[in-house]
Amino acid sequence: MDENTLKLKLIGCTLTSSSLYHFKSKVLEYRANKCHRPYIFGARYEVAFGYKGLQIQLYYSAGNLITLFKVKYSARVTENFDCVEPDDVEGKIREIIPAGFSCSTDDFISLLEKEANFKPFGTLLHTYNVHNVEAGEDFTYQIHKVDVSCPGFRDYHERLQTFLMWFVETASFIDVDDDRWDFFLVFEKYNNDGETLFATVGYMTVYNYYVYPDKTRPRVSQMLILPPFQGEGHGAQLLEAVHRFYCNLPKVQDITAEDPSENYVKLRDYVLVKLCQTLPSFSTDKLPLSFSDDMATEAREKLKINKKHARRVYEILRLRVTDMSVETKARDYRLEVKKRLFAPTKKNQRELTKMMKCLRPEELASHISQMDTALQQEELEKSYQEVLAEYRRVIERLAQA
Repeated sequence: MDENTLKLKLIGCTLTSSSLYHFKSKVLEYRANKCHRPYIFGARYEVAFGYKGLQIQLYYSAGNLITLFKVKYSARVTENFDCVEPDDVEGKIREIIPAGFSCSTDDFISLLEKEANFKPFGTLLHTYNVHNVEAGEDFTYQIHKVDVSCPGFRDYHERLQTFLMWFVETASFIDVDDDRWDFFLVFEKYNNDGETLFATVGYMTVYNYYVYPDKTRPRVSQMLILPPFQGEGHGAQLLEAVHRFYCNLPKVQDITAEDPSENYVKLRDYVLVKLCQTLPSFSTDKLPLSFSDDMATEAREKLKINKKHARRVYEILRLRVTDMSVETKARDYRLEVKKRLFAPTKKNQRELTKMMKCLRPEELASHISQMDTALQQEELEKSYQEVLAEYRRVIERLAQA
């Protein structure tokens, strides 16, 4: 495929037999070592056995995600040894990618003509620009809200969700027939030879749980920005757009996330602080007065943020306005944060006091050892310093925005 033949953007890869997970990024390497879910080839380090010069080629067109899948190798183990079977590389990947992919480069190129007709699915929620330093210009992006009833989206989603298997640990496919799912997609809008085209950037799935008596609680289930677009701020744009969408729905109680990763928590901190900093209850003059019910209420009613997350936002904003070089101000802030961090331990101590009458001597000794005051203070200080570092990273990002 030379540049003259293929003018449309592609998302592609070449995998090698020696280290398959290198393509899938460090996230998958961590997943393989920690055994979070079954591996594609069943091996501990995702190494495909039994091939020489193995190449797994997987290409997606940027818009409609039309797929080309080819497996090449110079030799297989069965050609030299009897009774030894190589891994079924092609069969395992065919289980993941949906039917309809091309195995021929020529067929794939002929299908690319349809890319010019591809348009984003659903309703446009937000448009924004990102400056590209290398190109020296602004690129335009769009965020769309989609449901599965949208014509053509079901087939497109089947191709889209395969990226989860390549890039996200503990990933799994969802049941799109459940109408409680909402889908949010990010597209790049670009020009090629005078034609306006669209490239898939990433997406988010949200499940709407029922909350008695008449509310719903949207829970973020999956979120992925494709590697070519990572580090450009698309995740923050997507999460903020999703929050603003649900803020306009009176039946929404609050927004949560399912088993959030460390990176997602960092992203959420940034987005929620950005949203809350304009609320009257989070004004600079009120932050030193401690976390209040007004803050929790306003964050929930206006931005669908629950109390736990609102408290974290408050601590970040208070740190931003606190001169930590002044000992009294630094001490007041430290005590405020440590009070929250120590609350679970204090609760456990109260429960243990009630249980003492029922515990056997050896059980009592074990629990008492866990109540060592010096150890608790050491762990509390460690947790505080970790939280402080996380908060400062958010503040730095806000300053750069």
